[in-house]
Amino acid sequence: MKKYISSLLVLASGFAFSQSILNASSPEEFRQMRAENMKKVGDTVISNKITPLEYGFVDEKDILKSMMVWEVIDLNDKINQPFYYDNPNGLLSKTTRSLYQILLDAALSGQIEEIYDDENFSIKLTPDAIKARLEKVVLNDAAVDIMATGRQLTEQERKEYTDIFQTTTEKVKVLKIMGMWFIDKRDGQMKYRPLGIAAMGPDPAVQGVYDAEGKPIAGKDELIDLFWVYYPKARDILANNYVFNRANSSADLSFDDIINARRFSSVIYKSTSGLGDGTIKDYVPQNAEEQLAESQRIKEQILQMENDMWNY
Repeated sequence: MKKYISSLLVLASGFAFSQSILNASSPEEFRQMRAENMKKVGDTVISNKITPLEYGFVDEKDILKSMMVWEVIDLNDKINQPFYYDNPNGLLSKTTRSLYQILLDAALSGQIEEIYDDENFSIKLTPDAIKARLEKVVLNDAAVDIMATGRQLTEQERKEYTDIFQTTTEKVKVLKIMGMWFIDKRDGQMKYRPLGIAAMGPDPAVQGVYDAEGKPIAGKDELIDLFWVYYPKARDILANNYVFNRANSSADLSFDDIINARRFSSVIYKSTSGLGDGTIKDYVPQNAEEQLAESQRIKEQILQMENDMWNY
């Protein structure tokens, strides 16, 4: 497994962001090339688009052992902050967007079509359905009082007395990822294949809703799965968007690179090795320490899969 991840990092280090202000004849030309994802080589302008390295076909009979895992990625963790860093208005510096914003923009524009309601990928979401999940527009009490008198709201009053609750980028600080660890006996390697990724954020539907005592209803701060993306169909987008690298702005890694190389910190919350449906909180209820211990046990079980491969 370590050898596999190391090889990915070597490959990833070759994907440098060649589009440089150093080769542009003017700031305007540089910004235009960046917007169109182009780069200048001599006097020629060519595409800077990256094609992600294909995974390759895996025959079922070549999978010696496997385990599906679902993980939570907390963007407050220092190692995960590149997923959250958002600098969309860089002028001469490199522009970067958070992973959530990249997926959302691609989903709303139709660049990624495999967007689903949940981790089972059973109900497909349209761009309009995604927008509806992320925003709630309601008339506040002042507007209701005016309408109760029988008078219609003026256009100015409608704007003034309309409350809009949105799940914006800065509110999305948790991601989920599901994937499979498997031993490919043909290559004699332990491999990881991401299959789905989701963003979690506050539910706009319960924002601004109060109980009879005027207190916010319970659950307003709970996070929901906003949408799930089938990862293989998002790779082209993620391979051409880069994370913020505080150590060296000329040595870029794409989101596809760091996800496949597993350069993130996570906690397993579900696996196919668990009891029942595999969700830890269901078979280890009401004990956060035991739940974390179970998550660690599953990680150790994955490492043991690789060790067992070399035991005779």
